[in-house]
Amino acid sequence: MDELDSEIVRLLQSDARQSNRELARRLGIAPSTCLERVRALTRRGVIRGYHADIDPAALNRGVQALVSVQVRPLSRGIIDAFKAFASGLPEVLHVFVLSGGDDFLLHVAVQDLDHLHAFLTDRLSKRGEITGFRTSVIFQQVSNTAPVRLPTPGQDL
Repeated sequence: MDELDSEIVRLLQSDARQSNRELARRLGIAPSTCLERVRALTRRGVIRGYHADIDPAALNRGVQALVSVQVRPLSRGIIDAFKAFASGLPEVLHVFVLSGGDDFLLHVAVQDLDHLHAFLTDRLSKRGEITGFRTSVIFQQVSNTAPVRLPTPGQDL
């Protein structure tokens, strides 16, 4: 990615609803050049999509938690099967496959603490491959929704 690509990404992260014409104007380039750059970024997988950032509480998901999960035996089949299972649950927002003491981290969002408890006991504890899990309720969340490109090794910050 060159500087123009980085600036396109930065501007789209701040407002993905702006028109191609507005984006080109802000960049000081022709709309056709801008459109081709955005399409190239999409083809290369840099831009993976556009979405609306919705407040989970508006979807009756007022309680969020992180659930660390350990599974055994550790094998690709078990990992892939649990990943598919967890990602298919409506309560699960994100599934992270980890190294270290925990094998997975699930980001879940539910209506209330009673539903979190039911999720843990009715969904997770019944899985035979799960040997343990720990839950941390999220009180507040701050997200960096517009990360900038970090320098490559050897470049000055």
